[in-house]
Amino acid sequence: MIRLSGVQKSFGENHVLRGVDLEVGRGESCVVIGGSGTGKSVVLKCILGLVTPDAGTIEVDGQDVTRVSRDPFLARFGMLFQGAALFDSLPVWQNVGFRLLRGEKARPRREARDIAIEKLRRVGLGPEVADRYPAELSGGMQKRVGLARAIAADPEIIFFDEPTTGLDPIMAGVINELIREIVTELGVTAVTITHDMTSVRSIADRVAMLHGGKIRWTGPVSEIDSAGDPYLDQFVQGRAEGPIETLR
Repeated sequence: MIRLSGVQKSFGENHVLRGVDLEVGRGESCVVIGGSGTGKSVVLKCILGLVTPDAGTIEVDGQDVTRVSRDPFLARFGMLFQGAALFDSLPVWQNVGFRLLRGEKARPRREARDIAIEKLRRVGLGPEVADRYPAELSGGMQKRVGLARAIAADPEIIFFDEPTTGLDPIMAGVINELIREIVTELGVTAVTITHDMTSVRSIADRVAMLHGGKIRWTGPVSEIDSAGDPYLDQFVQGRAEGPIETLR
């Protein structure tokens, strides 16, 4: 479904991506891991066409992302942002149905509201939440609203950007479970970026480790503890000592 070949991207003298090769199969849940500042978010932005690579190719469903019509292309994606990224001035149902209310294929408000309430139900929130504002919700509830918004337009591909950041362990587990259920239930292709190994083990079919601007290792999640790669092993185990340099 998604193929990156030799993707490079620099920002001035900062060479972030140095030849990324990555394939994500249709209906697969791929989790990209790596330290802060390694370029995980840049990979997602390149796939979406928000950032243009300096070299290499990116294809989604066999189409070069630099040559597609933008609106129909982006309509295939859903996104759960790191901080939920809800609109403070809009009630919850309008946040969830934001895409449904806009564009050439905008739905009537009543239909969009009904869809939003159904998606909220899917993530464990009742209809009484629909008319509240984000500021009235806990962090975990906001994350659920963000997840409901990500699936509101029935996308083919969903990106999850650090889905459990800022959540306590119990709520993080709830969100991980919801993501796994939704990805399986909808049959979507999912790409998650995270450094939370609990999320990795809960969400992933396959794991790709980004380090030094390249994919250092990729394989089934079941092999991350036995892969024998020293970089992957240090990251998974969270050790200060190893080939990955840490600031002292």
